[in-house]
Amino acid sequence: MTVAEDEVYLTVNEVAAKLRVTGGAVRAWLGSGRLRGIRLPADRQGWRIRQSDLETFLRQLERHGE
Repeated sequence: MTVAEDEVYLTVNEVAAKLRVTGGAVRAWLGSGRLRGIRLPADRQGWRIRQSDLETFLRQLERHGE
């Protein structure tokens, strides 16, 4: 995967706040593969979610009526 310089990367908490869900819900989506994310190395624990991947995830939810 290449890193686009103009891409916005969000934390789990930022995604959770945008969607008004818990961080646990976002982590579950990441763990199941429903939402794409980048797992950071152990010294920088956590995930980063590209804005474009979040938008794709939301479009899929809309299509499936979830």
